[in-house]
Amino acid sequence: MTKEKKNIKKSWIKNGIFIAVLAGLYFTGLHTEVIGFAQRGLLETGLMNPDVEEIAKAHHNKDESHTANSKKADFNLKLMDFEGNIVSLEDLKGKVIFMNFWATWCPPCVAEMPSINKLHNEMGDDVAFVMLSFDKDFKKAKAFNKRKGYDFPTYKLASNLPEMFESTALPTTFVIDAKGNLALTHKGMADYNTSKFKEFLNSLK
Repeated sequence: MTKEKKNIKKSWIKNGIFIAVLAGLYFTGLHTEVIGFAQRGLLETGLMNPDVEEIAKAHHNKDESHTANSKKADFNLKLMDFEGNIVSLEDLKGKVIFMNFWATWCPPCVAEMPSINKLHNEMGDDVAFVMLSFDKDFKKAKAFNKRKGYDFPTYKLASNLPEMFESTALPTTFVIDAKGNLALTHKGMADYNTSKFKEFLNSLK
């Protein structure tokens, strides 16, 4: 066998192994987590984060001027938790609400989960977390959370989604202030476990 043929054979073997690894990741569902892990590096730059300083300033100006421009959140939303209990968004009224739309098959969602879990561990007593799964099989979300050790409240839809919360993007995050106003809408992943974002949430009480 010539040297050229040997090189071609080695190349085919390498490509075959690479394809086999990719196929294995895809069919086991782990490709989502691998991509999500890679995207986590992008989150560390902070470039994907919402400009909460500007949002907080605009929100404060609305409160100061007492205008009717503040967009009231639609609390007509029912949710089901892992145990089958029905919870209404209305039940959380009066608290700051962090509501995140996600799915286990969504790499950017997987990428931002660790920061959300850390935020929940620190602020879960003061802020109501609503992690709304869009997995067709809700059991996958439960298994994912258990495997990752995430303990934030996770739900699926138990009613129609109000129009103001409809989004074509995953992940999408909404923050509602204690007065019931929609204070933030952010489409795409972000690192929420930052001092600026925590200050922003505290300012909405």
